[in-house]
Amino acid sequence: MTELTESLGFFAAFCTTFAFVPQVIHTLRTRDVSGISLGMYGIFTLGVLAWFCYGLLLGSLPIIAANACTFALAACVLYLKFRHRHDAKG
Repeated sequence: MTELTESLGFFAAFCTTFAFVPQVIHTLRTRDVSGISLGMYGIFTLGVLAWFCYGLLLGSLPIIAANACTFALAACVLYLKFRHRHDAKG
């Protein structure tokens, strides 16, 4: 893999992974999960785990690193969705 290709992979991984940070921070601070779809986050988290495994099989560090981080962030939001889904906002 060329250096440019690897750099592009890391840049894409950084952008798509850290796009989740504001959602996690917001959810941790407010505990408001009403706008989060349980089905969407469940399927998304499973897909990210599959991408992580795919990266392991390929030995692609950008895919492995991005999806390990994204999985942790998405799993955090998913956990909060389960934990606070019955809390009433008001």
